[in-house]
Amino acid sequence: MNHRYVRLAGLVALAMLLASQTAVAGNKKLMTVNAAKLVAERAIVESVIGIKVRSREQVDNLVAEGVSVDAKTAASIKGIEFTDIIYDPEKDIAQAEASIRLGRVSNIVGRNIDFGGQTIRRVGFATSTPAMAGPLQALRAAELDAYKQLAKIVVGFKLDSRSSVRDYILESDSVRARMMAAIYGAELVGYRWDEDGNAYVNMRLRFGAVQDVLKQRILYDNEVIEVEGVGAQIDDFNAPVEGFGAGEFKGRAAIREGVIDVPVGMPPMGVRPAEVPPGGGADLH
Repeated sequence: MNHRYVRLAGLVALAMLLASQTAVAGNKKLMTVNAAKLVAERAIVESVIGIKVRSREQVDNLVAEGVSVDAKTAASIKGIEFTDIIYDPEKDIAQAEASIRLGRVSNIVGRNIDFGGQTIRRVGFATSTPAMAGPLQALRAAELDAYKQLAKIVVGFKLDSRSSVRDYILESDSVRARMMAAIYGAELVGYRWDEDGNAYVNMRLRFGAVQDVLKQRILYDNEVIEVEGVGAQIDDFNAPVEGFGAGEFKGRAAIREGVIDVPVGMPPMGVRPAEVPPGGGADLH
């Protein structure tokens, strides 16, 4: 009886050892989570300190020729906490929610803003698997498009247009728009992906921030300006042509495993595979 007990205990110990060995993790999860945290920290800086945006848009003969948006930010900041961290082991995607409680802050244009203890919350996504990055890259593109739209409304832009008609036929038509601005105080209020994998970001700028940027009173019908930026995963515009020529501040959070609703593995066009749930994204109210 004692021998059986010893043998059984030995088998249990061996099983536990093997289980612990198979459960030993590499660094992929750690790298992915850390990347998501860094992206979330950048999002906090862009919302609080601000972001410099430059864009160029061009249409020739009513045919889209290109849109470019370049953005940069830099700041020294402290006090960011991570209130929720999710890692999806199947997709190798991490979602990190960062929060910061703010007092008086000097922003990107050197203005001191008193947030009065307000808590700012932003979310960052990242992966260490390049094949899974498409939806995340589309979301970032949508975010920058939203910043561009806000800047064009608030700061304005320069538009150049030239057109020529001869004998009732349009010979040439050119439209170019340029914008360079520093914008701060923008709030991400929601994001989503559609059935084709395009990403959408809803961003809001409160009326007070508009006054601070322009140093003058601007008469808007509403107290906020809200825009929706869009980003794509696939560059079929520049592809060769063939044929026809969203919480309260809760302190630090532990990493938990879960399913993150990011539409990875989708075809470039058309309907998604049945196993991928439609929709995606969240409202950050």
